[in-house]
Amino acid sequence: MLLDVLQGAEAGSFIIFRDSAICPGHRLLKSYVHAALKREDVVHVLEFETSEGELTAGLDANCAQRLHVHSGFVDPLGWIQRSSFTVHQFTSQDISALLSSKPQSKPVLLVIDSLSWLMRHIDPVVICKRLQEIKRGGAVKSIVGLLHADLHQSGVVASVCNLASTVISLTPRTNGQWVLARTTKRTKSGKVLQEGELFSIQEDLSVTVHSKVSHTTVTQPETDTVEGNPAANLTFNLHLSEMEREAREKLALPFVFSQEKKSALLNAGQGAGRILYEPDANDDFDQEDPDEDLDV
Repeated sequence: MLLDVLQGAEAGSFIIFRDSAICPGHRLLKSYVHAALKREDVVHVLEFETSEGELTAGLDANCAQRLHVHSGFVDPLGWIQRSSFTVHQFTSQDISALLSSKPQSKPVLLVIDSLSWLMRHIDPVVICKRLQEIKRGGAVKSIVGLLHADLHQSGVVASVCNLASTVISLTPRTNGQWVLARTTKRTKSGKVLQEGELFSIQEDLSVTVHSKVSHTTVTQPETDTVEGNPAANLTFNLHLSEMEREAREKLALPFVFSQEKKSALLNAGQGAGRILYEPDANDDFDQEDPDEDLDV
């Protein structure tokens, strides 16, 4: 699966190379850029962690000439105005303006080296929002970023990786020659494919896969809305037996008129419905002011 990812990204994809200090992923990212340039893809790199010379070293002369590097390595925060791109310019508007300054016939592959550098100076929530805006902008075909997982809290790493369509996590092996790449890919159908491979990078930046460690396909469950029974796990019984149901139907409820009572009221004889009141000796009733008791 690693070689399939290196051979080309689908439109709208977001790929993350997840590395650590003991297993850096810069060389694998460089191999991905080299393979994209050989396919004649239009590649723009936002570079913060390495110089442009180090990035282009080892690339073919033709590939290096077609690579668009927006370097923030010298002055990433723009303090001395010596970088072509700064951390604060990581917005969909600035990136669209940057890409439109060099019009291309093909959609752009945007490479970020690294996401961790941006997240050190911009809130990760803002980073996630801006990544979504860049993906929806239309000028960028796909995004590839390097993420140093050991520099951030696990929740932050998980939030960023949840945005990605493919995550390649790098782990060193004991022999020190090969590296274990665990690839997690989310397909458009909803499946999650996972595969572990041992690989190495050759001098010409090509990737060689030596063996597969595991292969697992996990299908996400369908989210069908099924009505649950709210009385399923109760400690008491809410259902009535046949005898209890019959007793309930025969019960005469108060203030509910039966058919006999309704007939008697509708067919009442003469004088029915009169109210007979006999005044009491203690009644306080004043003919001159009958509403005296309502005065405040």
